[in-house]
Amino acid sequence: MNGQTRAPHFEPRWPVALAILAVIFLLVVLPDRIRLFPMWATYVVGLVVLVPIVAIGLTAAKTQWLRVERVVILSFFVVAGAITLANLANLINAMVNRSAQIDGLQLLTSSIALWITNVLIFSMLYWQIDRGGPEARVNDARARADWLFPQEGAPAEDMPHGWHPNFIDYLYLGFSTATAFSTTDAMPLTPRAKLLMMLESTISLMTIVIVASRAINILGN
Repeated sequence: MNGQTRAPHFEPRWPVALAILAVIFLLVVLPDRIRLFPMWATYVVGLVVLVPIVAIGLTAAKTQWLRVERVVILSFFVVAGAITLANLANLINAMVNRSAQIDGLQLLTSSIALWITNVLIFSMLYWQIDRGGPEARVNDARARADWLFPQEGAPAEDMPHGWHPNFIDYLYLGFSTATAFSTTDAMPLTPRAKLLMMLESTISLMTIVIVASRAINILGN
């Protein structure tokens, strides 16, 4: 028994893969007037991101694929975040200039798509950076936490043994940050966590207050 080494565990990737597919879909369905890049470019980016995630599931999370995944996820956040901001700027420009090429319904659906994209990409980023990443959390690597979850202060008998945050916890964190514009569940502990939540809240606020409200006003008239 003493000569055996405990096999490392890894977190299932299917929720992350679904989130990536959702981001790709939402970026593709934006109106041509708003979409920054052609559809084929979005498909290529999505394929590149999905490759290491699928490889991790097939290879039982080999170290090299975990490193590739981390770089790809962080790069995907930068690219998708930049595209989201550019598309938001296009929406605001179309709204201010009263473009005839986009109506109130398109403005509303585009703002919803961008808001959901904002939630998903930040959720993936939170999931990847907190405590060294998903495998570090699963294997209890004791890396520095960026967020403190309420389950960690709950009585031991009320929580499953070995509980650790997974992607759904970070998805809820991203959703609550985008809807409440503040902390509702997990408490940020580090400066980068606070800055990232501020950035996500700002993008969400601009999308809801400026674009979505204007779209609803147009539809109401």
